[in-house]
Amino acid sequence: MTSEPSVRSGPLLLLRPSPLRPNCRAEERLFLWKGVNTPPPSIIDSPVIRLLADVASRASLRDTAGPSSALRKYMLFCDIFSIPESKRLPMDFPTAHSFALWAAADDSVLGPAIVGDTLFEPVSVPVVRKYLSGIRAWHIAQGWPPPLSSEDLKRINWSLRGLHSIQGARKRPVRPPITLPMLHTLKAALDLSQSFDACVWAMATCAFWGMMRFGEVSVASRAAFNGARHLKRSDVIISHDLNGKPYARLDLPSAKTALPEVQSVFLTAQGSLCPISALLNLAIVVPAAAEDPLFSWRDSRGNVRPMVKDRAIERINSILSAAGFGTTFGHSFRIGGASFYLAQKVDPEIVRLAGRWKSLAYEVYIRAFEQVASQHLTGLWTDTGGSAGVGVAAVSRG
Repeated sequence: MTSEPSVRSGPLLLLRPSPLRPNCRAEERLFLWKGVNTPPPSIIDSPVIRLLADVASRASLRDTAGPSSALRKYMLFCDIFSIPESKRLPMDFPTAHSFALWAAADDSVLGPAIVGDTLFEPVSVPVVRKYLSGIRAWHIAQGWPPPLSSEDLKRINWSLRGLHSIQGARKRPVRPPITLPMLHTLKAALDLSQSFDACVWAMATCAFWGMMRFGEVSVASRAAFNGARHLKRSDVIISHDLNGKPYARLDLPSAKTALPEVQSVFLTAQGSLCPISALLNLAIVVPAAAEDPLFSWRDSRGNVRPMVKDRAIERINSILSAAGFGTTFGHSFRIGGASFYLAQKVDPEIVRLAGRWKSLAYEVYIRAFEQVASQHLTGLWTDTGGSAGVGVAAVSRG
Protein backbone atom coordinates (compact mmCIF):
# COMPACT_ATOMS: atom_id res chain seq x y z
CA MET A 1 0.00 0.00 0.00
CA THR A 2 1.38 3.42 -0.97
CA SER A 3 0.22 6.92 -0.18
CA GLU A 4 -0.43 9.77 -2.55
CA PRO A 5 2.19 12.53 -2.42
CA SER A 6 1.91 15.08 0.33
CA VAL A 7 0.33 18.43 -0.46
CA ARG A 8 1.45 21.90 0.51
CA SER A 9 -0.71 24.20 2.63
CA GLY A 10 1.07 27.50 3.17
CA PRO A 11 4.67 26.99 4.32
CA LEU A 12 4.02 23.54 5.84
CA LEU A 13 3.28 20.23 4.14
CA LEU A 14 0.23 18.17 5.03
CA LEU A 15 0.19 14.43 5.62
CA ARG A 16 -2.05 12.26 3.51
CA PRO A 17 -4.84 10.75 5.65
CA SER A 18 -4.42 7.12 6.64
CA PRO A 19 -6.32 4.85 9.04
CA LEU A 20 -2.90 3.82 10.35
CA ARG A 21 -2.33 7.39 11.53
CA PRO A 22 -5.50 8.61 13.26
CA ASN A 23 -5.96 12.27 14.10
CA CYS A 24 -4.95 12.32 17.75
CA ARG A 25 -3.09 14.40 20.31
CA ALA A 26 0.58 14.86 19.46
CA GLU A 27 1.72 12.94 22.52
CA GLU A 28 -0.45 9.94 21.54
CA ARG A 29 1.11 9.45 18.08
CA LEU A 30 3.87 7.32 19.53
CA PHE A 31 1.30 4.71 20.58
CA LEU A 32 -1.61 5.19 18.16
CA TRP A 33 0.25 5.51 14.84
CA LYS A 34 0.74 1.97 13.61
CA GLY A 35 2.31 -0.06 10.81
CA VAL A 36 0.95 -2.93 8.73
CA ASN A 37 3.54 -5.42 9.98
CA THR A 38 3.21 -7.43 13.19
CA PRO A 39 6.13 -7.05 15.61
CA PRO A 40 7.83 -10.14 17.01
CA PRO A 41 6.52 -11.26 20.41
CA SER A 42 8.32 -9.74 23.38
CA ILE A 43 6.07 -11.04 26.18
CA ILE A 44 4.00 -14.14 26.86
CA ASP A 45 0.39 -14.29 25.68
CA SER A 46 -1.32 -13.01 28.83
CA PRO A 47 -3.84 -10.12 29.11
CA VAL A 48 -2.33 -9.05 32.43
CA ILE A 49 1.23 -9.02 31.08
CA ARG A 50 0.08 -7.17 27.94
CA LEU A 51 -1.54 -4.49 30.10
CA LEU A 52 1.56 -4.21 32.29
CA ALA A 53 3.77 -3.89 29.20
CA ASP A 54 1.54 -1.16 27.76
CA VAL A 55 1.48 0.81 31.01
CA ALA A 56 5.26 0.45 31.41
CA SER A 57 5.88 1.56 27.83
CA ARG A 58 3.76 4.69 28.21
CA ALA A 59 5.39 5.58 31.51
CA SER A 60 8.95 5.07 30.32
CA LEU A 61 8.99 8.27 28.26
CA ARG A 62 8.68 11.54 30.14
CA ASP A 63 8.13 13.48 26.93
CA THR A 64 5.93 11.66 24.42
CA ALA A 65 5.17 14.88 22.53
CA GLY A 66 8.80 15.25 21.38
CA PRO A 67 8.86 12.14 19.14
CA SER A 68 5.55 13.20 17.59
CA SER A 69 7.31 15.83 15.48
CA ALA A 70 9.74 13.16 14.29
CA LEU A 71 6.87 10.87 13.28
CA ARG A 72 5.12 13.63 11.36
CA LYS A 73 8.31 14.48 9.47
CA TYR A 74 9.08 10.81 8.79
CA MET A 75 5.59 10.14 7.42
CA LEU A 76 5.85 13.24 5.21
CA PHE A 77 9.04 11.84 3.75
CA CYS A 78 7.40 8.46 3.19
CA ASP A 79 4.40 10.09 1.48
CA ILE A 80 6.57 12.23 -0.80
CA PHE A 81 8.76 9.32 -1.89
CA SER A 82 5.92 6.76 -1.96
CA ILE A 83 7.51 4.48 0.64
CA PRO A 84 5.13 1.51 1.04
CA GLU A 85 3.55 1.03 4.45
CA SER A 86 5.35 -2.30 4.78
CA LYS A 87 8.69 -0.46 4.64
CA ARG A 88 7.78 2.28 7.15
CA LEU A 89 7.63 0.13 10.27
CA PRO A 90 10.08 -1.36 10.81
CA MET A 91 12.31 1.17 9.05
CA ASP A 92 15.35 -0.25 7.25
CA PHE A 93 18.72 1.46 6.87
CA PRO A 94 18.25 2.76 3.28
CA THR A 95 14.95 4.38 4.30
CA ALA A 96 16.46 5.89 7.45
CA HIS A 97 19.51 7.19 5.60
CA SER A 98 17.34 8.69 2.86
CA PHE A 99 15.01 10.29 5.40
CA ALA A 100 17.94 11.93 7.20
CA LEU A 101 19.32 13.33 3.93
CA TRP A 102 15.92 14.68 2.86
CA ALA A 103 15.08 16.22 6.24
CA ALA A 104 18.42 18.04 6.45
CA ALA A 105 18.55 19.14 2.78
CA ASP A 106 17.93 22.86 2.26
CA ASP A 107 16.37 23.14 -1.19
CA SER A 108 16.95 26.92 -1.25
CA VAL A 109 20.71 26.33 -0.90
CA LEU A 110 21.08 23.25 -3.10
CA GLY A 111 19.11 24.78 -5.96
CA PRO A 112 16.62 23.44 -8.53
CA ALA A 113 19.27 21.54 -10.51
CA ILE A 114 19.62 19.16 -7.55
CA VAL A 115 16.19 19.14 -5.91
CA GLY A 116 13.99 19.41 -9.02
CA ASP A 117 10.32 19.56 -8.08
CA THR A 118 10.69 17.45 -4.92
CA LEU A 119 8.94 18.93 -1.88
CA PHE A 120 11.13 19.77 1.12
CA GLU A 121 10.55 20.97 4.68
CA PRO A 122 14.13 21.26 5.98
CA VAL A 123 15.35 21.31 9.56
CA SER A 124 18.82 21.57 11.03
CA VAL A 125 21.20 18.63 11.35
CA PRO A 126 20.87 18.49 15.18
CA VAL A 127 17.09 18.31 14.81
CA VAL A 128 17.43 15.45 12.29
CA ARG A 129 19.44 13.53 14.88
CA LYS A 130 16.66 14.13 17.42
CA TYR A 131 14.16 12.90 14.85
CA LEU A 132 16.07 9.64 14.46
CA SER A 133 15.92 9.20 18.24
CA GLY A 134 12.19 9.85 18.14
CA ILE A 135 11.67 7.25 15.42
CA ARG A 136 13.71 4.80 17.50
CA ALA A 137 11.35 5.43 20.46
CA TRP A 138 8.36 4.83 18.18
CA HIS A 139 9.76 1.46 17.11
CA ILE A 140 10.26 0.40 20.72
CA ALA A 141 6.78 1.62 21.74
CA GLN A 142 5.30 -0.41 18.87
CA GLY A 143 7.15 -3.57 19.93
CA TRP A 144 10.00 -3.48 17.40
CA PRO A 145 13.72 -3.54 18.10
CA PRO A 146 15.67 -0.29 17.55
CA PRO A 147 15.97 0.07 13.76
CA LEU A 148 19.55 1.32 13.49
CA SER A 149 22.86 -0.09 14.69
CA SER A 150 25.75 2.05 15.88
CA GLU A 151 27.41 1.48 12.49
CA ASP A 152 24.25 2.64 10.71
CA LEU A 153 24.23 5.82 12.76
CA LYS A 154 27.89 6.47 11.96
CA ARG A 155 27.13 6.23 8.25
CA ILE A 156 24.16 8.59 8.55
CA ASN A 157 26.19 11.07 10.61
CA TRP A 158 28.88 10.99 7.92
CA SER A 159 26.31 12.15 5.37
CA LEU A 160 24.81 14.74 7.69
CA ARG A 161 28.24 16.27 8.32
CA GLY A 162 28.73 16.55 4.58
CA LEU A 163 25.37 18.29 4.08
CA HIS A 164 26.12 20.62 6.96
CA SER A 165 29.46 21.50 5.32
CA ILE A 166 27.75 22.31 2.02
CA GLN A 167 24.84 24.24 3.43
CA GLY A 168 26.31 25.84 6.54
CA ALA A 169 24.40 26.34 9.77
CA ARG A 170 20.72 26.93 9.10
CA LYS A 171 18.99 29.77 10.87
CA ARG A 172 15.29 29.56 11.43
CA PRO A 173 13.29 32.10 9.43
CA VAL A 174 12.15 35.04 11.55
CA ARG A 175 8.67 34.30 12.78
CA PRO A 176 6.04 36.71 11.49
CA PRO A 177 4.29 38.67 14.23
CA ILE A 178 0.72 38.06 15.29
CA THR A 179 -1.56 40.93 14.27
CA LEU A 180 -5.01 42.13 15.36
CA PRO A 181 -6.70 40.60 12.28
CA MET A 182 -5.11 37.27 13.24
CA LEU A 183 -6.45 37.56 16.79
CA HIS A 184 -9.95 38.36 15.49
CA THR A 185 -9.77 35.35 13.17
CA LEU A 186 -8.57 33.13 16.00
CA LYS A 187 -11.35 34.21 18.37
CA ALA A 188 -14.04 33.71 15.72
CA ALA A 189 -12.90 30.12 15.10
CA LEU A 190 -12.46 29.03 18.72
CA ASP A 191 -15.26 27.69 20.92
CA LEU A 192 -14.70 29.60 24.15
CA SER A 193 -17.15 27.40 26.03
CA GLN A 194 -14.88 24.41 25.40
CA SER A 195 -11.98 24.00 27.81
CA PHE A 196 -9.17 23.46 25.28
CA ASP A 197 -10.16 26.42 23.11
CA ALA A 198 -10.81 28.65 26.13
CA CYS A 199 -7.27 27.93 27.28
CA VAL A 200 -5.78 28.61 23.84
CA TRP A 201 -7.61 31.96 23.67
CA ALA A 202 -6.41 33.01 27.13
CA MET A 203 -2.85 32.09 26.18
CA ALA A 204 -3.03 34.00 22.90
CA THR A 205 -4.42 37.22 24.38
CA CYS A 206 -2.05 37.20 27.34
CA ALA A 207 0.97 36.48 25.14
CA PHE A 208 0.04 39.28 22.71
CA TRP A 209 -1.01 42.08 25.08
CA GLY A 210 1.53 41.09 27.72
CA MET A 211 4.33 40.63 25.14
CA MET A 212 5.06 37.21 26.60
CA ARG A 213 7.18 34.43 25.16
CA PHE A 214 4.91 31.55 24.22
CA GLY A 215 6.99 29.29 26.44
CA GLU A 216 5.85 31.42 29.39
CA VAL A 217 2.20 30.50 28.83
CA SER A 218 2.75 26.83 27.96
CA VAL A 219 4.79 23.77 28.89
CA ALA A 220 6.98 21.51 26.75
CA SER A 221 5.07 18.38 27.77
CA ARG A 222 2.36 17.29 30.16
CA ALA A 223 4.92 15.96 32.63
CA ALA A 224 7.06 19.11 32.41
CA PHE A 225 4.77 21.34 34.50
CA ASN A 226 6.51 22.60 37.62
CA GLY A 227 4.80 25.10 39.89
CA ALA A 228 8.16 26.62 40.78
CA ARG A 229 8.79 27.52 37.13
CA HIS A 230 5.39 27.79 35.45
CA LEU A 231 2.37 30.00 35.99
CA LYS A 232 -0.26 28.70 38.39
CA ARG A 233 -3.78 29.92 39.12
CA SER A 234 -2.46 31.52 42.32
CA ASP A 235 -0.02 33.63 40.28
CA VAL A 236 -2.83 35.81 38.89
CA ILE A 237 -4.25 38.91 40.54
CA ILE A 238 -7.15 40.82 38.95
CA SER A 239 -7.81 44.24 40.47
CA HIS A 240 -8.30 47.94 39.70
CA ASP A 241 -5.65 50.64 39.40
CA LEU A 242 -5.72 54.16 40.88
CA ASN A 243 -7.92 55.32 38.01
CA GLY A 244 -10.46 52.59 38.68
CA LYS A 245 -9.50 50.68 35.54
CA PRO A 246 -9.30 46.87 35.68
CA TYR A 247 -5.97 45.15 35.24
CA ALA A 248 -4.50 41.69 35.69
CA ARG A 249 -1.04 40.88 37.01
CA LEU A 250 0.69 37.61 36.22
CA ASP A 251 3.66 36.90 38.47
CA LEU A 252 6.12 34.73 36.55
CA PRO A 253 7.82 32.27 38.92
CA SER A 254 10.77 31.96 36.57
CA ALA A 255 11.75 34.43 33.85
CA LYS A 256 14.51 34.11 31.30
CA THR A 257 16.09 37.49 32.01
CA ALA A 258 15.49 37.72 35.73
CA LEU A 259 16.33 34.47 37.53
CA PRO A 260 15.81 34.00 40.41
CA GLU A 261 13.60 37.08 41.00
CA VAL A 262 9.92 37.23 40.05
CA GLN A 263 8.81 39.31 37.08
CA SER A 264 5.27 40.50 36.53
CA VAL A 265 3.19 40.88 33.39
CA PHE A 266 0.50 43.58 33.45
CA LEU A 267 -2.61 43.23 31.31
CA THR A 268 -5.32 45.81 30.72
CA ALA A 269 -8.79 45.81 29.15
CA GLN A 270 -8.62 45.61 25.33
CA GLY A 271 -12.16 45.57 23.96
CA SER A 272 -13.32 42.37 22.25
CA LEU A 273 -9.78 40.95 22.41
CA CYS A 274 -9.45 41.55 26.15
CA PRO A 275 -6.98 39.29 28.00
CA ILE A 276 -8.72 39.91 31.33
CA SER A 277 -12.02 38.67 29.92
CA ALA A 278 -10.18 35.67 28.48
CA LEU A 279 -8.71 34.83 31.89
CA LEU A 280 -12.08 35.19 33.62
CA ASN A 281 -13.68 32.95 30.99
CA LEU A 282 -10.92 30.37 31.50
CA ALA A 283 -11.59 30.37 35.26
CA ILE A 284 -15.28 29.62 34.60
CA VAL A 285 -14.83 27.01 31.86
CA VAL A 286 -11.84 25.32 33.53
CA PRO A 287 -12.20 25.62 37.32
CA ALA A 288 -8.99 24.55 39.01
CA ALA A 289 -7.12 24.66 42.31
CA ALA A 290 -4.67 27.43 43.23
CA GLU A 291 -1.64 25.25 42.52
CA ASP A 292 -2.92 23.96 39.18
CA PRO A 293 -1.46 25.36 35.94
CA LEU A 294 -2.90 28.74 35.01
CA PHE A 295 -3.21 27.82 31.36
CA SER A 296 -4.89 24.45 31.65
CA TRP A 297 -7.82 22.50 30.25
CA ARG A 298 -9.79 19.40 31.23
CA ASP A 299 -9.61 16.11 29.37
CA SER A 300 -12.54 13.74 28.77
CA ARG A 301 -12.09 12.32 32.27
CA GLY A 302 -12.22 15.75 33.89
CA ASN A 303 -8.52 15.87 34.73
CA VAL A 304 -6.83 19.27 34.74
CA ARG A 305 -3.98 19.26 32.23
CA PRO A 306 -1.37 21.93 31.47
CA MET A 307 -1.42 23.25 27.91
CA VAL A 308 1.46 21.77 25.90
CA LYS A 309 3.09 24.30 23.58
CA ASP A 310 3.01 22.11 20.46
CA ARG A 311 -0.68 21.38 20.88
CA ALA A 312 -1.59 25.04 21.31
CA ILE A 313 0.53 26.09 18.32
CA GLU A 314 -1.00 23.29 16.26
CA ARG A 315 -4.53 24.57 17.05
CA ILE A 316 -3.59 28.19 16.35
CA ASN A 317 -1.78 27.31 13.13
CA SER A 318 -4.69 25.23 11.83
CA ILE A 319 -6.97 28.27 12.14
CA LEU A 320 -4.53 30.83 10.78
CA SER A 321 -3.48 28.55 7.92
CA ALA A 322 -7.11 28.03 6.87
CA ALA A 323 -7.51 31.81 6.83
CA GLY A 324 -4.44 32.26 4.63
CA PHE A 325 -2.03 33.63 7.23
CA GLY A 326 0.54 30.81 7.02
CA THR A 327 2.17 28.78 9.79
CA THR A 328 5.96 29.00 9.58
CA PHE A 329 7.26 27.92 13.02
CA GLY A 330 4.31 29.60 14.68
CA HIS A 331 3.82 33.33 14.96
CA SER A 332 5.41 35.63 17.49
CA PHE A 333 2.88 36.99 19.93
CA ARG A 334 5.60 38.89 21.78
CA ILE A 335 6.78 40.85 18.73
CA GLY A 336 3.18 41.22 17.58
CA GLY A 337 2.26 42.99 20.79
CA ALA A 338 5.35 45.21 20.67
CA SER A 339 4.60 46.11 17.03
CA PHE A 340 1.06 47.12 17.92
CA TYR A 341 2.09 49.29 20.85
CA LEU A 342 4.85 51.03 18.89
CA ALA A 343 2.44 51.62 15.99
CA GLN A 344 0.11 53.34 18.46
CA LYS A 345 3.02 55.62 19.43
CA VAL A 346 3.38 54.16 22.91
CA ASP A 347 6.67 55.37 24.39
CA PRO A 348 9.34 52.73 23.57
CA GLU A 349 10.45 52.88 27.19
CA ILE A 350 6.97 51.79 28.29
CA VAL A 351 7.09 48.98 25.73
CA ARG A 352 10.48 47.94 27.08
CA LEU A 353 9.22 47.87 30.67
CA ALA A 354 5.95 46.14 29.86
CA GLY A 355 7.73 43.56 27.70
CA ARG A 356 10.39 43.03 30.37
CA TRP A 357 13.29 43.64 28.00
CA LYS A 358 16.56 44.66 29.64
CA SER A 359 16.83 47.00 26.68
CA LEU A 360 14.47 47.30 23.75
CA ALA A 361 16.67 45.12 21.58
CA TYR A 362 17.67 46.31 18.12
CA GLU A 363 16.02 43.33 16.49
CA VAL A 364 12.75 44.13 18.25
CA TYR A 365 12.80 47.63 16.77
CA ILE A 366 13.55 46.32 13.28
CA ARG A 367 10.89 43.62 13.31
CA ALA A 368 8.30 46.00 14.76
CA PHE A 369 9.25 48.79 12.37
CA GLU A 370 8.69 46.75 9.22
CA GLN A 371 5.09 46.18 10.33
CA VAL A 372 4.33 49.90 10.68
CA ALA A 373 6.74 51.57 8.23
CA SER A 374 3.99 52.82 5.93
CA GLN A 375 2.26 54.57 8.82
CA HIS A 376 5.33 56.72 9.42
CA LEU A 377 6.91 57.06 5.96
CA THR A 378 4.17 56.99 3.31
CA GLY A 379 3.51 60.23 1.42
CA LEU A 380 6.80 61.93 2.16
CA TRP A 381 7.50 62.22 -1.57
CA THR A 382 5.25 63.25 -4.46
CA ASP A 383 5.92 63.22 -8.21
CA THR A 384 4.87 66.86 -8.56
CA GLY A 385 5.88 68.47 -5.33
CA GLY A 386 9.20 66.81 -4.54
CA SER A 387 10.16 65.91 -1.04
CA ALA A 388 7.98 66.76 1.91
CA GLY A 389 10.67 65.57 4.29
CA VAL A 390 12.77 62.43 4.18
CA GLY A 391 12.47 60.62 0.87
CA VAL A 392 13.92 57.24 1.86
CA ALA A 393 14.50 55.62 5.22
CA ALA A 394 17.07 52.85 5.18
CA VAL A 395 17.09 50.37 7.99
CA SER A 396 20.09 48.03 7.99
CA ARG A 397 20.16 44.67 9.71
CA GLY A 398 23.92 44.92 10.06
